[in-house]
Amino acid sequence: MQTEILERMESDVRTYSRSFPVVFTKAKGARLTAEDGREYIDFLAGAGTLNYGHNHPDLKQALVDYLMDDGVVHGLDMWTDAKRDYLETLEEVIFKPRGLNYKVHLPGPTGTNAVEAAIRLARVATGRHNIVSFTNGFHGVTMGALATTGNRKFREATGGIPTQGGAFMPFDGYMGDGIDTLAYFEKLLGDNSSGLDLPAAVIIETVQGEGGINPAGLDWLKRLETICRRHDILLIIDDIQAGCGRTGKFFSFEHADITPDIVTNSKSLSGFGLPFAHVLMRPELDKWKPGQYNGTFRGFGMAMVTGAAALKRFWSDDTLERDVQRKGRVVADRFQQLAAWLTDQGIESSERGRGLMRGLDVGTGDNADKISEEAFKRGLIIETSGHDGHVVKCLCPLTISDEDLLEGLDILDASTKAAFS
Repeated sequence: MQTEILERMESDVRTYSRSFPVVFTKAKGARLTAEDGREYIDFLAGAGTLNYGHNHPDLKQALVDYLMDDGVVHGLDMWTDAKRDYLETLEEVIFKPRGLNYKVHLPGPTGTNAVEAAIRLARVATGRHNIVSFTNGFHGVTMGALATTGNRKFREATGGIPTQGGAFMPFDGYMGDGIDTLAYFEKLLGDNSSGLDLPAAVIIETVQGEGGINPAGLDWLKRLETICRRHDILLIIDDIQAGCGRTGKFFSFEHADITPDIVTNSKSLSGFGLPFAHVLMRPELDKWKPGQYNGTFRGFGMAMVTGAAALKRFWSDDTLERDVQRKGRVVADRFQQLAAWLTDQGIESSERGRGLMRGLDVGTGDNADKISEEAFKRGLIIETSGHDGHVVKCLCPLTISDEDLLEGLDILDASTKAAFS
């Protein structure tokens, strides 16, 4: 295995190659293949970017056909047939069945681009500056998005430049059982001496991904929407990791029956691992002037082609939705069993999540790293999250076969027991 040039030339900022130090050459479905021929079951799936697995044949064929027909790969924000097809499909397959009416902003192709655009739009539309986010939230590492990201590791990486424009509130459950965190938020909003400037918007993940797979309660989310409406605050749902079916609904906020003012999507939006992002907004919020927010790669034709193909293939009915919820229950049950076993070993542990966005809290980052390392030795790629890296998280492809899912869970079970027996 030739890794010398990779280790020598790539910046020390790299992360995943440290946890999984092999050279991968092929990928199909829920499996990655290294250059020595060994296969690994993928419970990371591009950190939620590959909800439909690696190289899905229908999406690959759509992309190959488009390229062989000399389709427009790069077109800035000019109109193309690929863009028209994507927007028509988004409206017919996703918006209309859910009673949604949004305009679509195509910013640069990453999640943090979408968040930057969303919070700037909120400021333009309201004339206010403050953005409220929540403890353990993660919204990106560019300066605007970073002001709404709680993790100290990322905030300290600015070189000492202070982040501005954000205020943090406690997420659901952050203060422990029985503490009403939204009552605190409401108290600050109603007190002219609280020091909290009236926000332009609230931005929130319904299930915090990098923060440790923390799901907000559905009633809590509905109350948050009510508070925002009462105070004329825009509600932004960051659905970059939790969206595109990860929680068992296309949009994660569907579980709570709420309608955000603005939605950000990226990660699995292209369905194929191609960079793609959009911001959805209520039509009356579209206050942009032409070119006021732009980006060179905001017209990525290939991503729109596979994105439209994914919507047609997986979201024209509820088959995938129901299957994700079924598989999610399987993972939840196995994680609960592991949590009980770990607790019996003296390691306080618990399971949490929604759909196929599941986490196993094992107390410390060291514990989680031991499990991940043992799993990799046995042929499973699974990563960690949380403020201390203490949550082992399952982000397997939504389309994973039952055989691969169960084999991966068996490997995780054996790895956990090998690490702590």
